[in-house]
Amino acid sequence: MATLTTEELENKELTRQYKELLRISYQSLSPKDKKMIREAFNVAVDAHKEQRRKSGEPYVFHPIAVARIVASEIGMDAVSIAAALLHDVVEDTPYTLSDIERLFGKTVAVIVDGLTKISHLNKDKDVSNQAENFRKMLLTLNEDIRVIIIKIADRLHNMQTMDSMPADKQVKIASETLYIYAPLAHRIGLYNIKNELEDLGLKYTEPEVYNDIYEKIEESKEQREEYIKDFTNIIKASLDKEKLEYKIKGRHKSVYSIRRKMLNSNVSFDEIYDKFAIRIIYNSDRDSEKFFAWKIYSIVTDHFRPNPIRLRDWMSSPKSTGYEALHITVVGPKGKWVEVQIRSERMDEIAEKGYAAHYKYKQGDESEIGIETWLNRLQETLENPNGNAVDFVEEFKLNLYAKEIFVFTPKGELKSLPKGATPLDFAFHIHTGIGLTTRGARVNGKLVPLNHELKSGDQVEIITSSTQKPNANWLEYVITARARSKIKNALREDHKRIAELGKEILTRKLKHLKIKADEKIFHELAAYLKLKTSFDLFYRAGSGSLENYQIKDFVSQRSNKFISFFKSKMRRESGEIDDVKQEVTANYDMLVFGKNEEKLDYKIANCCNPIPGDDVFGFVTVSEGIKVHKKDCPNAIAMQSNYAYRILKAKWEDSTQREFKATLKINGIDNIGLVNEVTKVISNNMHVNMQSVSFESDSGLFNGKVVVVVRNNTILKKLIDNLKKINGIDKVQRV
Repeated sequence: MATLTTEELENKELTRQYKELLRISYQSLSPKDKKMIREAFNVAVDAHKEQRRKSGEPYVFHPIAVARIVASEIGMDAVSIAAALLHDVVEDTPYTLSDIERLFGKTVAVIVDGLTKISHLNKDKDVSNQAENFRKMLLTLNEDIRVIIIKIADRLHNMQTMDSMPADKQVKIASETLYIYAPLAHRIGLYNIKNELEDLGLKYTEPEVYNDIYEKIEESKEQREEYIKDFTNIIKASLDKEKLEYKIKGRHKSVYSIRRKMLNSNVSFDEIYDKFAIRIIYNSDRDSEKFFAWKIYSIVTDHFRPNPIRLRDWMSSPKSTGYEALHITVVGPKGKWVEVQIRSERMDEIAEKGYAAHYKYKQGDESEIGIETWLNRLQETLENPNGNAVDFVEEFKLNLYAKEIFVFTPKGELKSLPKGATPLDFAFHIHTGIGLTTRGARVNGKLVPLNHELKSGDQVEIITSSTQKPNANWLEYVITARARSKIKNALREDHKRIAELGKEILTRKLKHLKIKADEKIFHELAAYLKLKTSFDLFYRAGSGSLENYQIKDFVSQRSNKFISFFKSKMRRESGEIDDVKQEVTANYDMLVFGKNEEKLDYKIANCCNPIPGDDVFGFVTVSEGIKVHKKDCPNAIAMQSNYAYRILKAKWEDSTQREFKATLKINGIDNIGLVNEVTKVISNNMHVNMQSVSFESDSGLFNGKVVVVVRNNTILKKLIDNLKKINGIDKVQRV
C-alpha cells in the first residue's frame, strides 16, 4: 500500500474537518447555508495555501478551528461560520474586502472588515497601549455583535495553541486574555469559554499555581463522581415518582475560580467546600418550567437541609446575560455543603451557549431583546470616546463582572443595576437630565445620602432641582460607567466654561499691567505658579483663586530677575533629581534585569512589597524609573496586558547582605504560653529579627500580627512552616 504524501494527508484532513464543521453546527443549516459555508471554506483554503503556523501545520487549520468554536461551542449562524472561516483572509492574503462582499454579501464583508480592523490595531506599533486598542475594538460592536463573538473564538483557539510561542509572548497574550477577553466572554454569557480562557490565562501567567490546582482537581475526580452518585441515589426515587424527565450531572469549578477563591478567602485548596456543583437538568415545555423547577427544589430540600441565605432565583429575574436557573446550597451526603443548580434544558442551553441559544428559542422578535439591551448598555459605556483608555477599560470591566440588583421606580417599574449601585447611579440610569439635577433621594420612603448602597427590592425616588449641578465628590458616589462618564463630562464642561472666563479676566489684568497677553506669557505665568498647564492657570483665574499680588509678583520678577529666577529654579530641580537618584541607588545591586542581566536602578513597589526569592518583574514607570512587582501582584495582569512593552524580566541575585520586612498574620486557638512559643520559634530561626508583635484574644480564639526582618523568601518560608507546627495555631499567612 502506497504511503500518502504530507500534502495528501493534509487534504484528507481538510475534507474531514469540513464535514465535521457541518455536522457539529448548533443551528440547523439550510442548503443555502451549506453552500455559503462551502464557498467560504474553499476561499479560505485557497487564500492560506502558502501559509503555515509556528507549529508547522497549514495556517488554514486555524480559521477552520475558529469556525468550529463559533458553530458548536457558541452556536452561531451560517453567516458567523462563514465570517470565521474568512476572518484572516483580507489581512494576510491577496483577497480584498470587495472580493468578500462580491462573493458573500454585505453582512459577511462588514464582519470580516471589523475583525481585520481589530487585527490591525493589535499589530500597529504606534498604538502600544492595549487598553486603547480594546476601546477601539469595542467600537466595532456598532457594526455587528458577531465581530466580537468571532474575535473571542479566535482568541480561544490562539490560547489553546500557544505552546510553540516564546515565553514572553505567552505571558503577554495570556495577561491580555485575562484582562479583556475573559470578562467580555462572561458578559456575553459564554460561561464555558470564559472559564477556559481564564484557566488557560492562569496556565501561562502562573504555571506552577495552575498545575498544582489542576492536579488536585484530577486527584479528587473519583471522589467527586462517587459523591454525585450518592446524591442522585437519595433523591432519584422522589424525582421518578413525579414522572420527571431529568439528568443529574456534576461540574467542578474552574482552576481559575478556585485560585480566585483561595486568594479572596485566604484559604487553601482543601478548605474550599464548594469545589463543584450538582446540576439537575429537566425536560419541560416553556409554560411549565417554573412549576417543575420549584417542584424539584421542594424534593431536594425534603431530603437535604438548605441554606436559606444561599437561594438564588434567576428564573423570576434572569441575569442581563440571559442566564436563568434556580440555585440552592444544601447540606448534602456526608454533611458537606453542595450547590445544586436546577435548570430546564432550554435554560441549560442558554447557560452553555449564551445569546446564541436565544435565537433557537425565539418567539417573534423577543430573541433580539437580550443582545439589543446589552448593546445599548455597551453603547452608554462608549459614549465618552475622549477619556483615559485605561480608566475606560477598568470601568467597563467593573460593569462586565458586576452582580445585579433589581430596584423599583416610584411607579413600580423594575430596573436592573450592578451590585453596589447608589441612588445617583439609579438617577443616571433613568435619564441623564435627572442624574445631573439630582438633589436628594428617598429609598423606601426615607431620605438617604446619595452614596447609600441600594439593595434588591428597594423603591427609589429621586428629588431634583433645576439649580443643582454635579460636583467632583459625585464621582465617589457612583459605580456605573454611565454615571461616571456623564458626571466627568459635566465637570469638564463646567471647568471649560470657568477657564474661558478666567482667560478673559487674566488678559484684562495683564493689559492693565502693560503686558501683552499671549500663549508665551501664559506658559511663563503657569510655570512661575508651578501649575501644569495654562488651562489650570485660566481655571484659577476664573474661579477667583488667583490673587492679584501673584500676577504682580510675576511681572516684577519677569522684568527684574528673569534670568536669576530660572537659574535658581534649575538648581532646585537639579537638587531634587539628585535626591531622587540617591533614594533609588540606596536599593542598588540586588536585582538583575533583562536577558543580559543588567544591574539597574529601581524601586520596590508598595502594592505587593516583594522580597528576595519572590518571582518578580520590572515595570518602567513614566516618572519613577523601574518599579519591581511580584508576579502575582494584584496589578500584574493589568500591567502585562496594557503595557507589555514596559515589562522587564527580573531576577534576584545573591542578597545575603540585605534585609527585608515581611508581615505575618497568625490565628488559631488561644492557650497559655502561646505568645511565648511564637517569639521563641522566631528567635530560634537563624537570620530572622522580630520588629513588632501584636496579639488579640476573643472567646478562646486569637489573632496576631508579627513583623519580621528576613534576608530572603526561603528563610521566611521555613519560619512559616515552623510556626504552623505550634500547637493551637491554625493559619500563618504572609500579608
